Amino acid sequence: MSDNVAHALSGAGGGIVSMALTYPLVSISSRLQVQKNDASKDAYKNTLDAFVKILAKEGPKGLYSGLSSGIFGIAITNGVYYYCYEAVKAIFEKAKGKGKPMSTGESMLSGAIAGCAVVMATHPIWTVNTRLTVKKGVEGDEKAPQANAFSVGAQILKTEGIAGLYAGVRAALVLVINPIIQYTVFEQVKNKVSKHKTPGNLDFFLMGALSKLCATAITYPYIVIKSRMQVSQQGDEKYSSILDGFKKIIASEGVTGLYKGISSKIVQSVLSAAFLFLAKEVLFDWSVWVLVLLGARKARITAPAKA
Repeated sequence: MSDNVAHALSGAGGGIVSMALTYPLVSISSRLQVQKNDASKDAYKNTLDAFVKILAKEGPKGLYSGLSSGIFGIAITNGVYYYCYEAVKAIFEKAKGKGKPMSTGESMLSGAIAGCAVVMATHPIWTVNTRLTVKKGVEGDEKAPQANAFSVGAQILKTEGIAGLYAGVRAALVLVINPIIQYTVFEQVKNKVSKHKTPGNLDFFLMGALSKLCATAITYPYIVIKSRMQVSQQGDEKYSSILDGFKKIIASEGVTGLYKGISSKIVQSVLSAAFLFLAKEVLFDWSVWVLVLLGARKARITAPAKA
């Protein structure tokens, strides 16, 4: 068995660690993204205001609404992504010859293929997670605290069909560029650092943070539109397409509407990516070890040094 499975397992584990550590920021950012009426008494003015209001109204549990589906979603997302990414990467490296790193174009193509696979496999999970997090489009909002991922998923299927689970999927496919930018920046920075020294845990942490900062800053308007399309919208509020979403947000909220919640999202994304890359590197050797113990792969045999 190739290292693809080990990469998938370590990527899933790293995603779980990063999601668990940063989920309150995920929750706050999602609520700010879908908020349209800033004049309301209960509206969130910024990240800190949202944090205080959620705690006051819902308690600590409010900051972790939808955590279980988020953990499940990130594990599947990262597992599928890393497996596909490493598989395509291995094909490129085999074609170029051992020891030669991928070019920027090859990194981007690998990311695009892996990203599309992830979107089609996991988008329904994130639609459910978004509705649980923002508690909008969940039948009987007053019952939202008792709702769970299965009941919300069943409700969406019943009222909206499969299309409801894939609401906003076009924006999500456009957002494939996010991990492309992220992993391309990461791979290229890693290659440059590796020329001077062997990267350590701090290096992986900083490279992960830098790569995600670049990706999130560039793609954030699409993140806002995708989140709004994933929640239940009616009448004139509903976006018929990505372009329609851009037009309606700019018309009613101005350009700043496209960047609602960006401060909490950037902090969460940067920390999440940093913890992810750090945890993945740490967990990779453990994943290989577990697979060897289970007999799923052969142990690496190191050739003895020549006298």
